[in-house]
Amino acid sequence: MRIKTFISLFFVLFAISTANAQGKKYNIHTVAFYNFENLFDTINGSNNDEEWLPNGAQNWTSRKYKQKLHNLARVLSEIGTGENPNNSPTLIGGCEIENRGVLEDLVKEPLLINKDYGVVHFDSPDKRGIDVALLYQKKHFKPTSFKNIPLLIYRNQEAKDDKKDKEETTDDKNEVTTDNRVYTRDQLLVTGFLDGEEVNIIVNHWPSRSGGEKKSSPFREAAGRLNRQIIDSIYKINPNAKIITMGDLNDGSYNKSVKEGIGAKRKKEEVKQFGIYNPFEEMFYKGNATLFYRDAGDIFDQIMVSEAFIKSDYSSFRYWKAGIYNKPYMITTTGQYKGYPLRHGANEIGYSDHFPVYIYLIKEMK
Repeated sequence: MRIKTFISLFFVLFAISTANAQGKKYNIHTVAFYNFENLFDTINGSNNDEEWLPNGAQNWTSRKYKQKLHNLARVLSEIGTGENPNNSPTLIGGCEIENRGVLEDLVKEPLLINKDYGVVHFDSPDKRGIDVALLYQKKHFKPTSFKNIPLLIYRNQEAKDDKKDKEETTDDKNEVTTDNRVYTRDQLLVTGFLDGEEVNIIVNHWPSRSGGEKKSSPFREAAGRLNRQIIDSIYKINPNAKIITMGDLNDGSYNKSVKEGIGAKRKKEEVKQFGIYNPFEEMFYKGNATLFYRDAGDIFDQIMVSEAFIKSDYSSFRYWKAGIYNKPYMITTTGQYKGYPLRHGANEIGYSDHFPVYIYLIKEMK
């Protein structure tokens, strides 16, 4: 009899506990990053954009450009909608962007215009003119400062050539000038208030693997060190700073540029004061990917957060969970590249050669 009474009491207490948990409400925001892959307009600019003109190699017409914008807008409007009532992401980092104009066109797309996105963008020294940028929903995020921080790297930083280190096929080349500087993308730092809480965002697109992974690795290692310097400069001002660093790193979460350069950790319990947590490392070891090369998948697109985002209480915005957005319509269904991201081809305007990534930030509502 006592056992039956105990069991009954247990289920009553469990039901009450569950009801209380379910009764909690959270303010939720999605933060995303997407490599837009060659988001060029059809206007001849001062950058090396000849390939992406109506009479260029890609035969890049207004019709194709408009379809590309529509495709990107569809993806951006849907990321995080499964668990975020605000629908599309509050913050979107992007790369492979020709200029501010293409972003202004993108945020005016019918699927995005009602979200009223603002744009933070600087022209980078990259010779193809591809830049990084941040889109933000104006009603939720108020920028207070933003700056582009150059990555100064030089040809003599390369590792010695290794014949076994084959060059990867990529549109993204590391351009070199007579002064031996490798002109690549700046790192974009934006500080602002997310529904009243200060957040610092760094948007990255690190040097490519053009010339081979090993030969080009020192460039990305330098990018990782610069990223860490930016993070440390923020921590000096505020030891409890909330920092998000994200981008296409052209390296995996396990590479030296990320593990040593940034010092990112795979598990929350490994993160100490002033540390950085990378949820995409665990996702990689579980077999997930944002891009593929020679049938091998990897996660070059990553979003990492500072220690302040992974505290156990939800009295202010905390990291909840991460994901890769790879719906069936974004995936190649036939041929040699079946299962790869559906990118632009001769007969089809796709989305990107990368899948976007995202995280949720949540805060308990009082």
